[in-house]
Amino acid sequence: MSTSPTTRALRLKTGAGLGSIVALLIGYSAFRLHFNLPTAGFIELLIVVLTTLKFGFWEATGCSFVAVACLDYFFAPPICSFHVADPENWVALVTFEVIALIVSRLSNQLRNEMQESLLHRRNAERLFELSRSILVLDRQRPAGPQMASLIEKHIGIASVAIFDGSAAELYTAGACTEKDGELARSTYLLNGNHDTRDSSKWQRALRLESNPIGAIVMSGDNLNSLMVDAIASLVAGAFERVRSFEKESRAEAARETEQLRTTVLDGLAHAFKTPLTVILTSTSGLLEMKSLSPSQAQLVGLIDEHAARLNALASHLLQMAKLESKEIRLRREEVLIGPFIKDVVDDCASQLCGHAVQLSIEDEELAVSGDRQMLAITITELLVNAAKYSTSDSAIDVSARNEGGHILISVHNDGPTIDFGERERIFDRYYRSPATKHRASGSGIGLSFAKRTAEAHRGKMWVKSSLETGTTLFLSLPALAARREYADLTE
Repeated sequence: MSTSPTTRALRLKTGAGLGSIVALLIGYSAFRLHFNLPTAGFIELLIVVLTTLKFGFWEATGCSFVAVACLDYFFAPPICSFHVADPENWVALVTFEVIALIVSRLSNQLRNEMQESLLHRRNAERLFELSRSILVLDRQRPAGPQMASLIEKHIGIASVAIFDGSAAELYTAGACTEKDGELARSTYLLNGNHDTRDSSKWQRALRLESNPIGAIVMSGDNLNSLMVDAIASLVAGAFERVRSFEKESRAEAARETEQLRTTVLDGLAHAFKTPLTVILTSTSGLLEMKSLSPSQAQLVGLIDEHAARLNALASHLLQMAKLESKEIRLRREEVLIGPFIKDVVDDCASQLCGHAVQLSIEDEELAVSGDRQMLAITITELLVNAAKYSTSDSAIDVSARNEGGHILISVHNDGPTIDFGERERIFDRYYRSPATKHRASGSGIGLSFAKRTAEAHRGKMWVKSSLETGTTLFLSLPALAARREYADLTE
């Protein structure tokens, strides 16, 4: 417990004064009762020890000097005089004073240790109550005001001010002043700790590892550095716990929203499949009849083309839903990469907006074990995406090589660059970059489907983009030689 200098001086004067008065009264009473020097000395020593236990060492020291004076005056010949005739009495008086000081010192140490032990015990109990209360904070209410009130209540301090750096909010409890709030803000900005014991102010920066997240300022006489540090750690941990709960809640809400959206789109995709099948069958029949005029045939052809695209989109949505729910089973077979990519390029040539495709296959024997249909859709998405964003008349470069037991397929185009912060987001479903979404039409699910297909094949996908080299999408799949051990598995 810290006290002001005025309080300590008053306590010293009071203790020394009372001890001295008692020592004087005891000395006079022993003189009147005709006690001898040793008996009176032991009684005076008892008074000094009691003064130590009640007030402290320095108070007992003053009392011991008065006690020696009483023994000299009343019991050392000549009586009623401060003169000591016998040298043995000088030795006795000096020995008494030394013993009184040593016993006072030891008694004072014991007293301080007992007080310190009791203080630590009370502080531990208060910290336990505070930590238990913080663990059951009401998550429906702001955490800052709750913690400030709990600290004031359980620690028993005059005031507390907590500054939340991330929210730039100040929370107070007790007799908190505007100066306390400013101290909390400056402590956070300076990321430092400071103690002003004279005014019982304790300032601590709230940190997670070495990063400041806020600050706390407390006022109270029953605090010490260890107690304040422990409270600051509890508050910092509580803020992090509250934020983790908030992130968890937002993630859960986003997951539920995404699940609902996926369910709705899955249902719509199923609902679209039947009428689209009828439309495609009808347009195919009309075209096979050969009885349409050229303009009619052109219109029916357009209907057939766009119905096929809608059908492919619905199929993508259904397969995406199966990939996310892990219900899809890959129909694995050996796929020779060189011929496979050439076939995919030929099949999707009409969707490449006239862009030429330059192939660079390291080895025609490169092969993977995978679902041919899903891999074809994935490569098609990469090619179509490159064609959408390529500059006019530029070629699309496609290469495949073996790199560390994985087949690395890259699709390069000379189009607008992708900002660094968006290079992961372009693989999120329905996400389209604000800078390029008006450049070409799209649904935002193609690259998402491609990445999930790669992951389903135990591969991965990423992008590199710069002004000098353009944009390249990479698809990495385990080479067939590295997957022999899985040959008997079907997924």
